Amino acid sequence: MRRFVFVGHELPTTPEFPLDALASEAGRLDLLARCLLSAFLVSHGLREDVRAYVVVRDEYVLRFEGAELQGLHPDERSTAARVRDAIEAGNDAIGAEELESAPGIYATRGDFADALDAVDDGTLVALHEDGDSAVDVDPPADPVFVLSDHREFTDAEADLLAERADHRLRLGPTALHADDAVAVAHNWLDTEGFTAY
Repeated sequence: MRRFVFVGHELPTTPEFPLDALASEAGRLDLLARCLLSAFLVSHGLREDVRAYVVVRDEYVLRFEGAELQGLHPDERSTAARVRDAIEAGNDAIGAEELESAPGIYATRGDFADALDAVDDGTLVALHEDGDSAVDVDPPADPVFVLSDHREFTDAEADLLAERADHRLRLGPTALHADDAVAVAHNWLDTEGFTAY
């Protein structure tokens, strides 16, 4: 199982946002939608062995299950609509209750620490431009990649990652957008550390 944790620092916590202004009025949901698409989509299909979490301003944790997802289309707008529906479901969650907003998409109240707790059985890999080079690290069998949106991790998030991450990894010599980093991380795993094509 490959897992990703995406932190959305500015995502709306209510579903009242327009789908035609994702970058300006929805807290860069355009970027996080592209991250989800990179995590799951392959040519003419989905990666069923992927699970992704989106942390919404430390208020909600959205979970996407590749083996259950249906109708995920390769465009930001429809993916953002799925996120919006999950946020709306999260508004109805009580305590740690998890609600399904669509097949394979779940929402619960929670924060970054809760998302990390949900993946603590995997090898936690913080993707960061100052990390160790991926070519010097063997790909883990059960990786959990943690990425921030367009903002750096907060001090509290960075401290938690430093405490809990097994690796701090750099995927290449150039800093990448988060959605591109997801695609490169998949390639790193698919090619056994860039060694087999």
